[in-house]
Amino acid sequence: MQTQDNETLALIAQLREELTTLKRRVGDLERQAAKAAMAAPSEEEMLAIAAAVAAFLGVRAHIRQVRLVHSSAWAQVGRMGTHASHHTH
Repeated sequence: MQTQDNETLALIAQLREELTTLKRRVGDLERQAAKAAMAAPSEEEMLAIAAAVAAFLGVRAHIRQVRLVHSSAWAQVGRMGTHASHHTH
């Protein structure tokens, strides 16, 4: 019985250690993701944005700044466009 209790305690200790390691790794990944989100867009991303703007406007535009905006307004505008495009009888 004592041996089984010791094995159980050892397993619990190992699981706690692994959980601590996983928490640290997740924290590191979250910090990296936040840092990447704040970084300037790459040249490839800028080209894609420029192409999308040109396709939307119909002319080549000069992009001066790109920044990430966290807003539900984009989703709302998209939904409004979708709803407006449907014909109702």
